[in-house]
Amino acid sequence: MYVYDEFDRSFLAERVAEFRDQVERRLSGALSEDEFKPLRLMNGVYLQLHAYMLRVAIPYGTLSGAQMRKLAHVARTYDKGYGHFTTRQNIQFNWIKLEDLPAAMAALAEVGVHGIQTSGNCIRNVTTDQWAGATPEEVDDPRLWAEILRQYSTAHPEFSYLPRKFKIAITAADHDRAAVKVHDVGLRLHRNAQGEMGFEVLVGGGLGRTPFIGKKIRDFLPAEHLLSYVEAIMRVYNRFGRRDNIYKARIKILVHEIGAEAFSAEVEKEWEAIREGALHLDAPVVEDIRSRFITPDFAQLPDHPAELTGALENPAFATWHRNSVHAHKVPGYSIVTISLKAVGAPPGDATGEQMEVVADLADTYGFGEIRVGHEQNLCLPNIAQKDLPELWRRLEAIGLATPNVNLVNDIIACPGLDYCALANARAIPVAQEIAKRFADLDRARGVGRLHINISGCINACGHHHVGHIGILGVDKAGEEFYQITIGGRADEHAQLGTLLGPAVPYDQVPGLIEDIVDAYMELRASPRELFVDTVARLGVEPFKERVYAAH
Repeated sequence: MYVYDEFDRSFLAERVAEFRDQVERRLSGALSEDEFKPLRLMNGVYLQLHAYMLRVAIPYGTLSGAQMRKLAHVARTYDKGYGHFTTRQNIQFNWIKLEDLPAAMAALAEVGVHGIQTSGNCIRNVTTDQWAGATPEEVDDPRLWAEILRQYSTAHPEFSYLPRKFKIAITAADHDRAAVKVHDVGLRLHRNAQGEMGFEVLVGGGLGRTPFIGKKIRDFLPAEHLLSYVEAIMRVYNRFGRRDNIYKARIKILVHEIGAEAFSAEVEKEWEAIREGALHLDAPVVEDIRSRFITPDFAQLPDHPAELTGALENPAFATWHRNSVHAHKVPGYSIVTISLKAVGAPPGDATGEQMEVVADLADTYGFGEIRVGHEQNLCLPNIAQKDLPELWRRLEAIGLATPNVNLVNDIIACPGLDYCALANARAIPVAQEIAKRFADLDRARGVGRLHINISGCINACGHHHVGHIGILGVDKAGEEFYQITIGGRADEHAQLGTLLGPAVPYDQVPGLIEDIVDAYMELRASPRELFVDTVARLGVEPFKERVYAAH
């Protein structure tokens, strides 16, 4: 966990006081909604279909037990008892009253949590791998570099009014769990042939109305130049990005229109002027920030202790362990993924009670640390293997031990038309019905790893373009229809899905998804061939023929 200092606490206290005054002026009528809008957006406050929504940043997806308890407090006190974890490692509260927002923000500020830069045309919450610092795969802890970017980007005066919102993601492992290739800037931390640490730099990724996979503009950027190079990218975007058309304002459109090579040349030219200036990351500065991350005091423990071996004789525990427990870099410890996708539940939602129990479990068994993943699940990254049986029992008691991580009913979904003013169609009920169709665990396990992503509109908050199966809600003459794509993926081999065929009405979607899965089971070369690999091998047509013949 990173330990914030007095500057951070003072900054948040001042921002809360400022926003309290702005809300009072809005309630009194001194500010119109149009005047209030840019002020609230700076603090992560949206006006949704039914109420204001507060989006809270979780920097690089890391929470302490105390912070999670405070989120639970806000859910119970100011909302309807729950929160929604998003694909950007944020949490959203969808029912907070305007007059309660300052009090909710003040409560969050007590534990260093806020909604600053979770909205607006600025650099948003920097995201990374939810297994950061725990997985044996990585070359360094990417949270260190995400924190450096957080400090650099927060309230940056030059980049507070960009042409459009801007998102950065970092990974340090070969397997990308942060979806870096579909971000405005994606950074892959690795070592070159000389053993030096640096970044592969990608720009121009993004989904929404016009989806693109990011283009590589640098194979290797020495780590010491991270800030100056990101600054150069931001300057070029700020100077050349479209401000005349909101649909063409993202950096992905700029990179596409002028080409990655031309964009890279502009960045390199800008970078040459600033690379050795104030933004150069000297080793003592980096080490000071690294020292503020409290490393867990891991004990010397055996792998596969007797407590675990005995518990694995219980089939239910063994199933959960096989699905939700992952290798840790320290012997005797494991990484645990907590599914927020119980069958029939809204994907990504957690109640205040569940959040409090997760906080207690983190404090008792996991050094007080919790992570939020891109897939809208939670993670306890540092659990002793001997404690896994008791952890499972306590998760089971609150409905958080569903062993479906990465399976067909571990669905990513945006809030859709149930909440969002931009949505054309519902997403949550579609996800719930599909999950019910695959509720039988043996069936889901037989299907294997398969990611379904659902968005209620073209803004693609559910990342449908990169789902193995992607579902996009569209409006047709006032009725909800859904386009289906297959073959997308968000990992190190990221690619956009291919449209399967004509859009289908709401009530046909679950059956069509079942038909796609059944077709895959017939077409795959072996039970070990993943859905996305079968699509890559055969293309869309064999699926299209089978699926649309049934409708």
